[in-house]
Amino acid sequence: MKKRTASMAEVRYGMPGEFEPHQGCIMIWPKRPGSWPYSAGAARRAFVQIAEAIADSEPVVMLAEEDVYENARSMLSRRILVTAMESNDAWARDVGPTFVRNEKGSVSGINWRFNAWGGTYDGLYPNWEQDDLVASHFCRQFGYPIIEAGDFVLEGGSIHSDGEGTLLVTEPCLLSKGRNPLLSKEEIEQKLMHYLGVEKIIWLKYGIYQDETNEHVDNICAFVKPGEVVLAWTDDEEDPQYERSKFDFSQLEKETDAKGRHFIIHKLPIPKKPVCITPEEIPGFTYEPGETKREAGERLAASYVNFYISTGGVIVPQFGDENDKTAVEILKKCFPDRHIYPVYARDIIVGGGNIHCITQQIPKGENDENGNSGGGSDEVLQGDR
Repeated sequence: MKKRTASMAEVRYGMPGEFEPHQGCIMIWPKRPGSWPYSAGAARRAFVQIAEAIADSEPVVMLAEEDVYENARSMLSRRILVTAMESNDAWARDVGPTFVRNEKGSVSGINWRFNAWGGTYDGLYPNWEQDDLVASHFCRQFGYPIIEAGDFVLEGGSIHSDGEGTLLVTEPCLLSKGRNPLLSKEEIEQKLMHYLGVEKIIWLKYGIYQDETNEHVDNICAFVKPGEVVLAWTDDEEDPQYERSKFDFSQLEKETDAKGRHFIIHKLPIPKKPVCITPEEIPGFTYEPGETKREAGERLAASYVNFYISTGGVIVPQFGDENDKTAVEILKKCFPDRHIYPVYARDIIVGGGNIHCITQQIPKGENDENGNSGGGSDEVLQGDR
């Protein structure tokens, strides 16, 4: 299929909220030995649980490198489409397309630049060429027009949209020197407004402590509906996260969204006990030269905010912590019409991210004159292997 490029000049695009209906979800089968210890065995079992939970209400396509394709196919049910595609790791949120919808309801995918969360400045691994191609390869294979973002570096986990013109981001991520160092904050805002169709951007001062993505917003704060968010929180004044979350809360209290609404803020606790790399896990990793290495006792950026909203459910990370149940109860109240799927996700956070990080939603849309199904039919995810 020929690559089709969508023109931003022709029609206005907007990024739907994740809580809006989906056409499907993209995931990538884990393999990288520097992220997933012991041949990714435990991680793959967690990925299966997440994919199957999502598949209860929307199609899931699992991208897999050729040498692990059969492994993915054998572990996943036939509800999941498995298709061969190269990548450097399994973070679909950050390397996959960010989907936007135009005024006619047609869906296109934005192809941002990806540089492993910081490139040569502070990136997490030195080779990311295949990751950077995932967005365009996916759109080409599944028939979505591509919006090229040029050299602008951005990851899907660094933005959260309310679907009504408001975007949440964090300063330490979008202003980090490893992404777009030649652009000012105002210039970055203009890029986001241009590509995502947003009218107001809220820059949170902090993300989650020890978040190696330079503090992605999807770990600290997320929309549950327009005008309503969850914010990672702790009451422990000795925890490094305390002052960070307190500051963000004070910001959000004073802010209004693009429609002039004040935010309803739900405090979503972080795990009471920090989630850390164990000495037993260290021998399971194998690194390439220049790749960031794990250390025993290293605190991981565990957060219940890193959930995925499917069309019919909310897939929530669990860590074997006493706050697991509290997080589920809070999210049940936030999403009364969706089924809550608690999934033990410690084996994912070991890789550096969590459930939201390994998923990327495709919003529903309408057929357009160019033949982009973009929603309304599951056929869009019935691609060839």
